[in-house]
Amino acid sequence: MEEKKVFQAISTLSGTIIGVGFFSLPYILSQVGIYFLLLYFLFLGFLVIVIHLLLGELSILTPDLKRLPGFAKHYLGDFAGKISLISAICGTYGTLLAYLIIGGSFLQNLFSYVDQKFEWLFVLIYFIVACVFIFLGINVISKIEFLDSLLFLLILILIFIFGLKFFDTKNIFVTPELSFSNIFLPYGPILFSLWGASIIPEIEEILEKNKKYLQRVIFISIFISVLFYFLFALLVCGILGKNTTEDALSGLEGILGKNFSKLLFLFGIVTTFTSFVALGLTLQKIFWYDLKIEKNISFCLSILPPLLLFFMGFNKFLPVVSFVGRIFLGIDGILILLMYKRAKKSQIKSSLLYPLFLVFLLGIFYPIFYLFK
Repeated sequence: MEEKKVFQAISTLSGTIIGVGFFSLPYILSQVGIYFLLLYFLFLGFLVIVIHLLLGELSILTPDLKRLPGFAKHYLGDFAGKISLISAICGTYGTLLAYLIIGGSFLQNLFSYVDQKFEWLFVLIYFIVACVFIFLGINVISKIEFLDSLLFLLILILIFIFGLKFFDTKNIFVTPELSFSNIFLPYGPILFSLWGASIIPEIEEILEKNKKYLQRVIFISIFISVLFYFLFALLVCGILGKNTTEDALSGLEGILGKNFSKLLFLFGIVTTFTSFVALGLTLQKIFWYDLKIEKNISFCLSILPPLLLFFMGFNKFLPVVSFVGRIFLGIDGILILLMYKRAKKSQIKSSLLYPLFLVFLLGIFYPIFYLFK
């Protein structure tokens, strides 16, 4: 029974972590090189593990709270609770926008339309179908938390099988010329890709009486995610080299053929679609249950802003993922550190706390430094 609970917790957390962000990683590798990317994975992997462990302790201390805004309000007061709620809503909008951009792109490529002027049409089709699912509350597929992870793994295996003959290690070990801008390029997307803090209270609940395994579940889940991401980035970049695209899959069509690429695009659509629906439903419930807004208005508030943002010109996948990772996850990380400091009082060492604060603050504000460099 213990093993079943631990496996369920690992599959839930890793299934939550492994998401749309992984499509950006091959392109990042092509821009910064393998050694720089590995350094970021090690550093941010450690950072994310620490934050998740701290929130895990808070979840055990306060088992009645299931969302970050509730924790922030409990430990830091109403104002912090509101900041956390705003961050959660805006971060979810950004994530939905990322899914919308890349899902629409995959749909466009599935039907072999490459003219960018049709991009908006496929995004709109993707959006309308997802809205039907959200409005009707159809969330059956997304309840299988590890389905997306299995499809991502299948994508990796298929690319390995059919693309191995095109793989060239020179594409990986070539050292790009680094500039001030791309030195910091991996930070936001990798943080975005590894973050699963919002689900930690649920993981603690899944474990029930086996909470002693929470640390192990966090370590294993993040390790699986890092390993998967790194292998995917190596494989795609090793095949495409400098021709690696921001969404990873569209660049493979010219090498692996249209039929095989269509299969990859189909898998990509399924994985992004189920996640988009699940996130949309979660956001709708925040407006409906937490903020006491009427159901239909909550539906509109949950799904319209990402579409409006897309048509306002926020339609580039990598900048959106980077922005969400830097800003909103940075805010979440700072709030978790503050909550833990308040809960543990003098028990937490400042030698660990303040450097982590500094990392998140630099992540949030470094674009300002870039503008004035």
